[in-house]
Amino acid sequence: MQTHFTDLQLQDPKLAEANKILRSCVHCGFCTATCPTYQVLGDELDSPRGRIYLIKEMLETGRPADARTVKHLDRCLSCLACTTTCPSGVDYMHLIDQARVYIEKTYKRPLSDRALRWLLAKVIPNPTRFRLALFAAKLGRPFARLIPDARLRAMLAMAPKTIPPVSRNDDPQSFAPSAPQRMRVALMTGCAQKALNTDINDATIRLLRRLGCEVVIPRGMGCCGALTHHMGREAESHASARANIAAFIAETRGAGLDAIVINTSGCGTTVKDYGHMIGTPDAAEVSALTLDISELLQRLTLPEGAPKGLIVAYHAACSLQHGQQIKTAPKDLLKRVGFTVVEPADSHLCCGSAGTYNLLQPEISAQLRTRKVQTLEAKRPDIIAAGNIGCMMQIGAATAIPIVHTVELLDWATGGPKPRALG
Repeated sequence: MQTHFTDLQLQDPKLAEANKILRSCVHCGFCTATCPTYQVLGDELDSPRGRIYLIKEMLETGRPADARTVKHLDRCLSCLACTTTCPSGVDYMHLIDQARVYIEKTYKRPLSDRALRWLLAKVIPNPTRFRLALFAAKLGRPFARLIPDARLRAMLAMAPKTIPPVSRNDDPQSFAPSAPQRMRVALMTGCAQKALNTDINDATIRLLRRLGCEVVIPRGMGCCGALTHHMGREAESHASARANIAAFIAETRGAGLDAIVINTSGCGTTVKDYGHMIGTPDAAEVSALTLDISELLQRLTLPEGAPKGLIVAYHAACSLQHGQQIKTAPKDLLKRVGFTVVEPADSHLCCGSAGTYNLLQPEISAQLRTRKVQTLEAKRPDIIAAGNIGCMMQIGAATAIPIVHTVELLDWATGGPKPRALG
């Protein structure tokens, strides 16, 4: 793609990066075949190629973002299926991230949008506030039909039927291995996940201890920053990232860490990008140490298990298969311990969760969820497994098939308790 940034503009490192990304696009259109929003809406401007044109024009002219540009960029899920598909290696992730920061700096959203985004940014990354909000949503759910804003109705619908009690396993501490020690790892406990489903971290800790890991919950660790990062709220997301970097570096400089393990793939994609986001040696070190739980378990080598007689439909979270390019590890692990694994058609397409997307774009999100659930149910599985809490909540709200985290099944198959969702 030809660009026309001035020499003065290219002195800005961000614009220089955007220029490099834009020039790598060759207009081939391969991305349109795998873009979920283009599949649903059929609008060129709701495809990666169309959004790239909008970003190019906005950044080149240096004009404030307009409502048309914001509408189409807001509709992007950041699923990164286009990145997997692109033959030219266009770094769409960092381009859309930069565009969102630019929008937040130059565009004044309607008051209702500003209020909703502020609320999400202040509540979801804080487990205590989020837990209180979930209780409030349960109380307000009977009155959902009276609320005209579809986004607020989606927020009420998001609350699970039961909200688990706080797990003390998420407090800063260290868990000794229950087998000869092989590694010392830090577990990122997440923010929304701690309020929505405490079983995932509990299962992770049990499984890693059984495999010879000392598991550390670092003091000072908090939200990874993904939620505010994808809203373009750069100051907030970078503050979260720096706090986590400091917490992890304190452990590496202390007793040392062999890995930072993450069981929420949306968080993992962001933490693996800290080196780019923050640009310091410590940030790069944290990113290099970070592994998804499935990556770490492959290194530790799970014991083989006898056939379980259960069919597991594996849902590949976008942040795992596209963001981190981890495609086979979770399936291989499930097969190794004895589950029969099947995949739905169009497994590359997003379920519509995408962080806060299901709250900010509920209509499009609902269409994507319907498609995803239909393809999963077509496989007639006993269980659905996924590696991201957002996907689990999104899919679980539209199917009677139990959905659990991959690590819960692996824990169960190697001596842990049966997942409560299967009870």
